Parts: sequence; structure tokens; C-alpha cells
Amino acid sequence: MKRAFLERLEAARQAKQPTVVATRLSDGAQALIVDGDVVAGDLAVTPAIADAAQTALRRDKSGTEDGVFLQIFNPPLRLIIVGAVHIAQVLAPMATLSGYGVTVIDPRGAWASAERFPDIAVIQDWPEEAMQSLAPDRRTAVVALTHDPKLDDPALAVALATDAFYVGALGSKKTAAARAVRLKDSGVSDGAIARIDGPIGMNIGAVSPAEIAVAILAKITLTLRGPKGG
Repeated sequence: MKRAFLERLEAARQAKQPTVVATRLSDGAQALIVDGDVVAGDLAVTPAIADAAQTALRRDKSGTEDGVFLQIFNPPLRLIIVGAVHIAQVLAPMATLSGYGVTVIDPRGAWASAERFPDIAVIQDWPEEAMQSLAPDRRTAVVALTHDPKLDDPALAVALATDAFYVGALGSKKTAAARAVRLKDSGVSDGAIARIDGPIGMNIGAVSPAEIAVAILAKITLTLRGPKGG
């Protein structure tokens, strides 16, 4: 790789942009694909290679297409959980095993403790402030689980103003409708509110905290990967 190529690659990675280095195996010609656009290199990228690059990014898996090796550089996956509740205690380690960097936010110190969330990043702060500091991006999922409007609503409002790929909130259809009214009254647009997955998760008849956590992670995975896994 030429220095200029490497510098563009590193800049894309620092900016947390989904990036693919396409290398033709026969002669080493390369192209740097950032956010779907070719920004450097001497390889002509065909539509088939471009599509394969986007599929590789969705799958988080490098591969080969038409004699071209596609090496992916995806930003890390993150899951931000608002509410150190029982569901969160199950969801956090499940998401960690699935490759997410997990952060739990809850100002209630008795709930948001290292004892209840071993090996998980815990922030004992108001969700709105913590969410702004964490700055969700397109590789971030956000779930609000407190059932407390003064904690969930401000966090959701911040999340909906970002590129977070998934935003979900616990509660029944009645709860979701009331939340939508509150968010709209606070200035959140109808289009943004429509992004909220609520009632949260896949409809699998989940009842226990563990089952609800499974349903949530399944819906996050579906949103990230697509209905056929990419």
C-alpha cells in the first residue's frame, strides 16, 4: 500500500467509518471503499464488488468476490442500556458474548453497581448526559428499560438524534403510545419517534427477564444483519 492510501485508511478508521480494502489477487491492485464510495486506489470497482463489499460489512466478515479480496474495517459494535434492571443483567453479558461493547446507564447507585454488572461498564449518571457523552453512532444500539419516563424519555430523545442503528424501549403498546406523545411534546419529530422499537424486541412470547433479553438481542441482530443475515 502507498502511504497516501494508508493515511486515508487510517483516517477512515479513526472517524469510525465502515471501510473496505479491495485487493485484486492477480496483480495486487487496490481500492479503498469508505461509506460505499471509492476514495483511493488503482482498482476499478465493479457494481458486483461494491455490493459484495457492503454485504461483507453487514456480516462483519471479510471475503473474496470475482478474484478480489475484501478486507473489512468496521467500527466496533456498541450497546447502550438505559436502566440497570433485571433484564439488563441478562442482556449485558449476552450482548458482550455477541461482540458488543456494553455500557449500562443508571443514576441509581443501588442498581448500577459492579456487583450486579461484573465486567460491564456502568455509568451512574443521568441518561441524557451520559448518552450525549457516549455519542451513539451507526454501529450503536440503544435500549431503554427503566419504565421511568424521566430516565427513558431524555435518553431516547438524544439517541433518536444520532445515527444509532437500533433504538428500542420497554413497554406495552399503551406505554409506547403515551411515550410518543411525551416525546412529540418535547420537540421530537414523528419520523424520529417512529424509529423506536416498542414494544421492544422480537415477538416470541417472552415473559421472563432472560426471555425478554433474548427477544431484544434477536431484534437488534435482525436490524443489524438483515432478514437473511446480510
